[in-house]
Amino acid sequence: MATETDIIFPLRSALAVTQKFCMIATPAFWIHLIHDFVSDWSPMHDAAVNGRLLSLRMLISQGYGVNLITADRVSPLHEACLGGHSTCAGVLLKHGAQVDGVTVDWHTPLYNACVSGSQDCVNLLLEHGASPHAVCDLASPIHEAAKRGHLGCMESLVSHGANINENIRHLGTPLYVACENQQIACAKRLLESGANANQGKELDSPLHVAARNSSSDLVHLLIDFGAEPHSKNAEGKRPVDLVPPNSTLAQVFSQKEGPLSLMQICRLRIRKCFGIKQHHRISELLLPEELKRFLLHI
Repeated sequence: MATETDIIFPLRSALAVTQKFCMIATPAFWIHLIHDFVSDWSPMHDAAVNGRLLSLRMLISQGYGVNLITADRVSPLHEACLGGHSTCAGVLLKHGAQVDGVTVDWHTPLYNACVSGSQDCVNLLLEHGASPHAVCDLASPIHEAAKRGHLGCMESLVSHGANINENIRHLGTPLYVACENQQIACAKRLLESGANANQGKELDSPLHVAARNSSSDLVHLLIDFGAEPHSKNAEGKRPVDLVPPNSTLAQVFSQKEGPLSLMQICRLRIRKCFGIKQHHRISELLLPEELKRFLLHI
């Protein structure tokens, strides 16, 4: 029967030989090895995720590929964007990194940039032709930006044609996601850009989720932008049914029960005519400033 010594000494010998080989192996050997096999992690990934620009440039000059991927199909560009390192991302793109590479989780570099909240990375990717649309329902850049309150990222996506009313079955619309996570600034910008105030997650409207979270600011905002307070969800409940009966929020709903004023109807109709980017278009109208402020909810 083998003793502990019989097992340990051969292992130590093998380890010593391996260490010696690693020391004498040339960089060219390792580059060749990495190109031959899918890497779990490479020096390129390490430099990118940590924002080590000089190291990244040196590795590229030594022949490391910018599109090297891990077993999960994560590229150095994915890591640079996840770390919010726009300069590293720029170098990778300059040397031919795939701008719309997709991981096994359907994450693109643009999605990762929205996770980190780096508007610089988002703008850089969009300028290099990245699609602002989700490649799969599992990973939508605009939903992720809305969820995390990354207003700048969301604005860049909208300005490049992202669908502000994109309805993903398990998430809902970007507006619904923003309201669900109580990201008021993102919700307001989506509404200003023409998002439908009544489209949420299946029958659950943004107003339902705002009421459920007892968010008075969101309730006021949504109703001002035309949210229907009498809509019912899958359980047959109105938004008001989701708040405590004698709460301040219940009183708000009570005050909003009547029909909209003519001024409110006109404002909603005018805004609807402009569609997306209406916030900027209304500002350009040759109207009195007071009227423009009313149309812009200022």
